[in-house]
Amino acid sequence: PALSGRESFMNSSCRDSRPRLSRPSEARQRLSRWMKFNAVGGIGIVVQLAALALLRSLLKLDYLLATGLAVEIAVIHNFLWHERFTWADRPAARPVQSLVRLVKFNASNGAVSIVGNLVLMRLLVGELEFNYVGSNLVAIVVCSLANFLLSDRFVFDASAAC
Repeated sequence: PALSGRESFMNSSCRDSRPRLSRPSEARQRLSRWMKFNAVGGIGIVVQLAALALLRSLLKLDYLLATGLAVEIAVIHNFLWHERFTWADRPAARPVQSLVRLVKFNASNGAVSIVGNLVLMRLLVGELEFNYVGSNLVAIVVCSLANFLLSDRFVFDASAAC
């Protein structure tokens, strides 16, 4: 069967690693991806803060339990958007690859986000008695760079799609 234009491009780009004049430079592509990552992350921050506020204020959960649950909700949200938007040029070859990516994303980005958020929240809220929402924003920002690198090099690795 004939390949679609996108499948043909993806297959040829895996075999032919020569630079193409029409492709953006690697630095420009990385900057574009970083901006997309942050756009998705910005929406994820809203999702995380809304979940934290609901879990803490309405359900009266402990701030650490509420933080862990809010982070996991945001991690799943972000994965879905990253796969379809941030790394759309690296589509999963098969549905099972999306499931593997979700596991890798949760294990890497999820772990960095949950551990980083819990440690920083314990320090900032539990020890220093800062506001929990402001402290959560600080924790999110601190974890973002590590998460971008893990996503780009481990979860959505271009060579794994070939």
